[in-house]
Amino acid sequence: MADLNSSDYVVDASEEDVLHELGYEQQLDRRLSQFSNFAVSFSIISILTGGVNSVAQVTSGVGGAGIGIGWPLGCLISALFAVGIAQISSSFPTAGGLYHWATILGNRFIGWITAWMNVIGLVTALASINAGAWNFFVGAFGKSMHLPDSPYISIAAVALMTFAQAAVNARGIRLTSKLTDMTGYLLLATTVITSIALLAVSGPLHIERLWEFSNNTGSAGGDVWPAATPKWAFLLGLLLPIYTITGYDGSAHTSEETKNATATVPRAIVRSVLWAFLAGWVILSAVILAIPDMQEAARQGWNVFFWVLEKRLPDFVRNPILISIFLCQMLCGMATVTSTSRMTFAFARDGGLPLSKLLASVNPTTKAPEAAVWATAGVTSIFMALATLTNIKGVSVYAVVVSCTVIFLFLTYAIPVILGGRALGTRLWPTPGKWSIGVIPFKILSLVVTVMLGFILYLGIQPPNQWALTVLIATLLILTTLWFTIQRRTYKGPPLINQ
Repeated sequence: MADLNSSDYVVDASEEDVLHELGYEQQLDRRLSQFSNFAVSFSIISILTGGVNSVAQVTSGVGGAGIGIGWPLGCLISALFAVGIAQISSSFPTAGGLYHWATILGNRFIGWITAWMNVIGLVTALASINAGAWNFFVGAFGKSMHLPDSPYISIAAVALMTFAQAAVNARGIRLTSKLTDMTGYLLLATTVITSIALLAVSGPLHIERLWEFSNNTGSAGGDVWPAATPKWAFLLGLLLPIYTITGYDGSAHTSEETKNATATVPRAIVRSVLWAFLAGWVILSAVILAIPDMQEAARQGWNVFFWVLEKRLPDFVRNPILISIFLCQMLCGMATVTSTSRMTFAFARDGGLPLSKLLASVNPTTKAPEAAVWATAGVTSIFMALATLTNIKGVSVYAVVVSCTVIFLFLTYAIPVILGGRALGTRLWPTPGKWSIGVIPFKILSLVVTVMLGFILYLGIQPPNQWALTVLIATLLILTTLWFTIQRRTYKGPPLINQ
């Protein structure tokens, strides 16, 4: 058997057979090892992106218990979705991932809706990641570099970052995988170094902070959350881990570029969530324990992470850490371009997008879906510009849409899992793949995921994200109208369902 980590790996006939059974030819470069596939999802989850940038959701809410108790609980909720996705990916290892599964296990309409929600979720997530990275850079170095606070500079910076990430992806999966592999190690190293540095200079450690409940909502917490009860503050704080632990579908989207995908991809999905949970718990606990004064920290609002590092670490320690975190955030965006472009390529291959023939093309030299890569960068940059400069009743469209991003993503995670619970053991999905938790456990899991989806939707539409429900309903109405007026007749779906 060929060495799965060797650079001269030859695609096993059985891997091509699986893809052929699903109706596709091997077009992309199948060279990702198990670690490389893991690194794609781990880089997208990136606890140094969402976790660090949004830690104010607990410091300005329920306090330390949001990390000590809330982080494991929220990660467990996200892990339920990941395990469901992992089992399905073992049976249907295609770049289309979520929408492909929803089509096979459900029907064309559900698959088409899932595809568009996944595309919207991925594009807006990429914009959010790069906008967050730019805001992180400004927060870390803006004063010393005298950077002006201008939406036009933010738009230009995000576009520049996004096209730089696309340029790397356009070179092919060989270069991209080397950088995402490096990101995996850099994320862990930065987490460990930052945690040790904070704990080393913090004096006596008040471990009890990690299970102490406070109520810093409203003005006491810099208005990160509206004023709420302590119990509600804890529930809102669960959005930090739930929203951070997303993006593990990146492993599924790169299935056609992964060796031994039916076994490798599901393991990578589960392991990326596990390692993100552990790394996030370590560094965020260190941040909480390093805070000089919890009430003062709450008043810092969204600036709390910079405030803690400034209070605790000297410049010669703090600045390299900040640079490393910013680099991790940039590489997180790069991995998200990888995932988004593969989803775009797959959906276009099935005729689901405008200019599908172009977007489904593959560069014969690099074997990268180059048109999909550049389209991802272009659409993301246009969305960022239009949404940043447009307001509805004084609220930025960008803020409104980004508040819906994770709702869209969790819907696309849940739909195939819920459908799979019904389909497993039938002609649609007779038996599980190589990686499985079992038929009955999966059916139980699909029911739990249904309940958890409702819980996430309920939390996700609460103030200050109350616009999210309106956007979600409007999006579903528009997509449903388009389907029944146009797409039902023109969109054929993945070839497997047409055989």
